[in-house]
Amino acid sequence: MNIPSSINTIIGQQPYPLLFAIISGSHLYGFPSPDSDYDLRGMHILPVREVVGLETGNETIEVSEVRESLDIDLVTHDVKKFFLMLLKKNGYVLEQLYSPLILTTSPEHEELKFIAKNCITRHHSYHYLGFAATQWKLFNKQQTHRIKPLVYVYRVLLTGIYLMQTGILEANLIKLNEVFNLSYIPDLIAQKLAATEKSILLDINVDFHQIEYERLRNKLQEAYQSSPLPEAPSANADLHNLLVRLRTRSYEL
Repeated sequence: MNIPSSINTIIGQQPYPLLFAIISGSHLYGFPSPDSDYDLRGMHILPVREVVGLETGNETIEVSEVRESLDIDLVTHDVKKFFLMLLKKNGYVLEQLYSPLILTTSPEHEELKFIAKNCITRHHSYHYLGFAATQWKLFNKQQTHRIKPLVYVYRVLLTGIYLMQTGILEANLIKLNEVFNLSYIPDLIAQKLAATEKSILLDINVDFHQIEYERLRNKLQEAYQSSPLPEAPSANADLHNLLVRLRTRSYEL
């Protein structure tokens, strides 16, 4: 995809070195609306003096602004915070780590992607079940039936099922549907691509999608039960060693 210059500018203005920065959100998921904002995510490295001193640096940096008519939302976490989130059943950070829409990277980014495979467990299914339930409630809120939460419902459920079955994190709904072949997904994606973020579906069979939502939720729960993924992460030592190495390097710099 073509990256607007303002995005590269804001990445270059960050106060700390970035281990990586990527594009997440609807661009990653394969269905950005014409007015979708750009969700930028990444990981920064606080220097040792801002970790051990009295005045500590920001574990999380957030920037929201409009540049060249683009809504840009940037969030980065310090390496230690990001590593601790990886050790929990947090699908968000996994999706950020494995996003193919890379703005800046490093050899340690590639190393971390290898290490993080041992952070993926059966219990990541709970993240996707909870996320889908939230989006389904938004879809039915006040009977407005917006397109955005509905495509999110299907995206997160299929991501969760695929993760449980294969151990591979795939967040793009178009690619996921190459595996699941749900006949209604291409039309929903086309509507999302052509509509604004808050567009309402005027001709929608809610009962059909209720049945599909429940069917895929059950399929995700079944995938959890039969998943070959481990019960707990085993990457603690490798993450610790990488963190020490990154902090030591920041001290030397």
